[in-house]
Amino acid sequence: MSTTTIRIEDELKVRVAAAAQQMGKSAHAFIVDALAERVEQVEQEAAFHALADERWANIRTTGKTVAWTDAKAYLVARADAEGSDTGRPRKPAARKLAK
Repeated sequence: MSTTTIRIEDELKVRVAAAAQQMGKSAHAFIVDALAERVEQVEQEAAFHALADERWANIRTTGKTVAWTDAKAYLVARADAEGSDTGRPRKPAARKLAK
C-alpha cells in the first residue's frame, strides 16, 4: 500500500473530521471511502457513456431504433408485471428511423 499526501483547506479538513466522526470513522477511513466511491462513480459514468456511444453507432449503422412511445409502454408494462406471474412483456421491435 502506498502513501499519498493531499493538501486541503482548513475548513474542509474540519468538515471531513466532523463527517467522519458522525459516521464513526477516522478521517483517513472517511477520505479513503470517499475516494473509492468517487472512482466507482467515474468508472460507471465512463461505462455508461461507452455503452451509449456503442448503441448510437449501432443506430447510425442500421438506421433502426425503437420509438419512445413504444419503449415507454414496454417499460411501464414491465414495471407493472414485476412481482406478478404474468411474465415479462414482449420487447418492442426496432424499426428504421423516419427521415
